[in-house]
Amino acid sequence: MRFDLSDEEWTLLEPLMPRSRQSARADDRRVMNAIFYVLRTGMPWRDLPDRYGPYTTAYNRFNRWSRRGIWKRIFDTLASKSRDSLYLIDSTIVKAHRAASGAKGGRKIKRSGSAAAAAPRKSTRLSTPKAAR
Repeated sequence: MRFDLSDEEWTLLEPLMPRSRQSARADDRRVMNAIFYVLRTGMPWRDLPDRYGPYTTAYNRFNRWSRRGIWKRIFDTLASKSRDSLYLIDSTIVKAHRAASGAKGGRKIKRSGSAAAAAPRKSTRLSTPKAAR
């Protein structure tokens, strides 16, 4: 499938998988494909296609490995093998609101020559306690 690991990619990742526990665990390659599918598409875990097995398996493994630092170890190992590891780590795009670039809108501030005019106005209204109002 489009987001599944190729044989070459799996050959790099397979030795980095944690050793299997005494109990049998789901196929690592299928679960890794499921995790990468969710991360690449940004879809909710519950919407994971059936070909990847139960979404709870992928979700639980992702969280457990995150807590145990396995993802960091995998990333660090792969980054150390790549000569380009420092160039492209994250390509997140952040969109700003149009007003952030100085578009029209918002409160207008009038400028004047005197410093007194620039000082904030003081209120002459006396405040009264709420109970007296």
